[in-house]
Amino acid sequence: MTSHRTRPAPLGANYWKLFTASTMTNLGDGLMSVAVVWLASSITRDPMLIALVGLASRLPWLIFSLPAGVITDRYDRRLLVGWMDALRVLIIGGFAVLVLLNQDGLPTPEQLAAGTAPAPDNGGLLLGALTLVALLLGFAEVVRDNAAQTLMASVVDKPQLERANGRLWGAETAMNNFVGPPLGGVIVALALALPFFLNAGLLAVGAALIFALSGSFLPKGQSTSGKIQWRAEMGEGFGWLWRNHLLRTLAIVLGAMNMLSALSMIIMVLFVQEILGLYEGWQFGLVITGTAVGAVAGSMVADKISARLTPGTSLFASIICMGATMVVIGLTSSAPVVWVMGVVSGLFIVLWNVITVSLRQRIIPDHLLGRVNSVYRFFGWGTISIGTLLGGVLVSMGEPFLGREWALRMPFLVSGAATLLLLIVALPRLNTAKIEAAQAAAEIEQAPLTSTDPLTPTDSHTD
Repeated sequence: MTSHRTRPAPLGANYWKLFTASTMTNLGDGLMSVAVVWLASSITRDPMLIALVGLASRLPWLIFSLPAGVITDRYDRRLLVGWMDALRVLIIGGFAVLVLLNQDGLPTPEQLAAGTAPAPDNGGLLLGALTLVALLLGFAEVVRDNAAQTLMASVVDKPQLERANGRLWGAETAMNNFVGPPLGGVIVALALALPFFLNAGLLAVGAALIFALSGSFLPKGQSTSGKIQWRAEMGEGFGWLWRNHLLRTLAIVLGAMNMLSALSMIIMVLFVQEILGLYEGWQFGLVITGTAVGAVAGSMVADKISARLTPGTSLFASIICMGATMVVIGLTSSAPVVWVMGVVSGLFIVLWNVITVSLRQRIIPDHLLGRVNSVYRFFGWGTISIGTLLGGVLVSMGEPFLGREWALRMPFLVSGAATLLLLIVALPRLNTAKIEAAQAAAEIEQAPLTSTDPLTPTDSHTD
């Protein structure tokens, strides 16, 4: 007797447009992730000044997430993503021209660390411009990313969310962390401005693909006309999330983990250069590809791990592994060990993301998806700005007492130990029974909407 396996539903034309756009824009982001920190480390060795650049890029998540959610639930989400990408093209392209005109005479990070080169004369101009650009891009990304995540729920069937989210996370992470950084390290050695020009070009192509999506991407079940009642509409999203005990706990735990991760990752460029002794851009890019390798692997098996371990156990395992890898990084001086820890961490980061993003897309009503997601990200991402600033403060304050080496190690050790302590909060509140109960309640609550306003995407899409 022949058995026939059911083939997954085809992903469709819209999927390929979104997938390609996301792949290209994330490749550009990966190029710039190395270029930005390398440029900053060529201007200054002060961890506080480098942290301020990171703070500028993350501060918008703290101060603009809630208004961005209201905007997302009022306007066509496809157009929001496309126009924000177009705006980023202009900002990055303009900065690339500035770097091109001022890159001559900048010392290498190794020369600055060894004290064999003076601080560059144009360093203040470039660092100030870099901080401003990071801030402007941060505001654009808050709107863009919030709209993009709500867009996904309109073009993929709910049963496909884990598979769809896992595959897109894999593609995004591969470009952003695996291909982009080492390629950016090679390109930045040729010319500091080149990664910025390439990123602008990739974003332009990605924006064109987003504009080419077919179908309607207006919020369902929500009036998109009339004057925006900012306080009331933000309050509706905030109240929905706060009353949902599961998502409220997830948002708070995510906020704590992201803050602790930012505490250490903002000074990673200094750690790699001064502790691991790697002063070439391509070496820095290569070290941080470990996270991408793990993330790509995680994207392929996250749904299977979640099904085997159950979602609750998978979340607990993610917290343990993310905390433990930080501790190991803080104690080692070996680049291969740091890379392997990145692989482990990347796998469990994607596992956490696939479970929690799919859960939100499944249980939040579509007309509230933008606002509730924005509140979730207010907690989950807004704290990154706090952690970024604290990372610089921790190194600066610790150096007189611990010395430069242990001051650079301390953020990783503090981050890892505190992440493990989050299990005290997570264990009783994020178990599988509570996740399944929340999904069942959402199915009952949304059943009447399904009969009158069915979710019938024009194409399947992976997120």
